[in-house]
Amino acid sequence: MEFFMRSLLLFLALSFFAAAVSSTAEAQTTTKSASSTAQQDAETMARTGVLQHCGRAGGAVEGIGFGQSPDSAIKNCCYWGQRKPREIGICRGHRGWFACVRYW
Repeated sequence: MEFFMRSLLLFLALSFFAAAVSSTAEAQTTTKSASSTAQQDAETMARTGVLQHCGRAGGAVEGIGFGQSPDSAIKNCCYWGQRKPREIGICRGHRGWFACVRYW
């Protein structure tokens, strides 16, 4: 139950962030959902403790990152700040937070 509550709070915090990012977008949106492939990849990395590309980007540019907070994990992803995020997944592992960001 604690994991679910943490995940829910994190999802809400990231949704707020996505709203801020997408408010400046023209016609593109950022997706953050529990069923996204970026979220699945972040959960896989957190479960295994290995920072790796999982191969489900579907031709999209992908960045992966690790940090001691959700925000630092996202900011440590490749291409962060250089491309517009399309999909963000984040999950807490044993040593810290894992993030997977797909870009337009």
